[in-house]
Amino acid sequence: MSEGGGAQSVDRALMLLSLIGRHCEDGATLSAIVDGSGLNRPTARRLVLALMRSRLVEQDGVTRRYFLGEEAYVLGILASNRFGFLDCAQESLAALARQSGDTSFASIRRGDYSVCLHREEGAFPIRTHALLPGYRHPLGVGAGAMAMLAALNDHEVARVLAVNAAALAEHFPAYTPEAIASDIAFARRQGFALNPGRVLANSWAIGKAVRYPDGRVAGALSIAAIDSRMGEGRQRELASLLAAETARVEARLRSRFEGSADGRQTGDAARRADGERREAPGKDILMGGIGS
Repeated sequence: MSEGGGAQSVDRALMLLSLIGRHCEDGATLSAIVDGSGLNRPTARRLVLALMRSRLVEQDGVTRRYFLGEEAYVLGILASNRFGFLDCAQESLAALARQSGDTSFASIRRGDYSVCLHREEGAFPIRTHALLPGYRHPLGVGAGAMAMLAALNDHEVARVLAVNAAALAEHFPAYTPEAIASDIAFARRQGFALNPGRVLANSWAIGKAVRYPDGRVAGALSIAAIDSRMGEGRQRELASLLAAETARVEARLRSRFEGSADGRQTGDAARRADGERREAPGKDILMGGIGS
């Protein structure tokens, strides 16, 4: 296999791995993998079998659906020891769900996208399911993703929006340039981002960015509820809870990174990578698609 062909196969396999990860709760059918990837069925099947041989993917014997495998779990644990965002956020997610009664989320920035890592259900019986673990949205779509976007400088915001313009126009028509500009201004002015039902009409959410000790955006915490539970007064109440838990997560990250040489190296490497991306924005590579 030529170097070019081999690299293409690797890119496609990793794309499928990401796609399967977005179906982490119910599993992905081969048809969903084919539709989501745009590959033909034999190629998709061949690449999925390769991922299964490496134990990054496994197939349920009854449903025949595909899930992330045990090796993906091991790699995730190893990565969490280095970056630690979800570990540091778990306690705060539970506290937010308990105190608000609604659903709390942790999301991270992945290139020009936001990926939901975890959701914690509150006690209120009516819940919103606009966001599930593994879902991937362009930065700015949803409260957590908007909080991360608004936390970036204006130059980076413009670059991200230019890269994601086609995806926003096709899949998220409510996120017009004017709406995004308004949402960014609101987040910077109020200290939290608001999603006023732009993804699903009756599903509102607020979010706040979490930063690493060196100031980079680590991810975001958010709380979602039905629209009737998101009046202005309750937005302020939930924003206060978010601010307190965001500070706790940042303190845990600070403790972890300050006590780890790997953490300092990670920050240095990320700053170098960010600098390289700013110098050559056209070289950014996006993998995967839109969360559904």
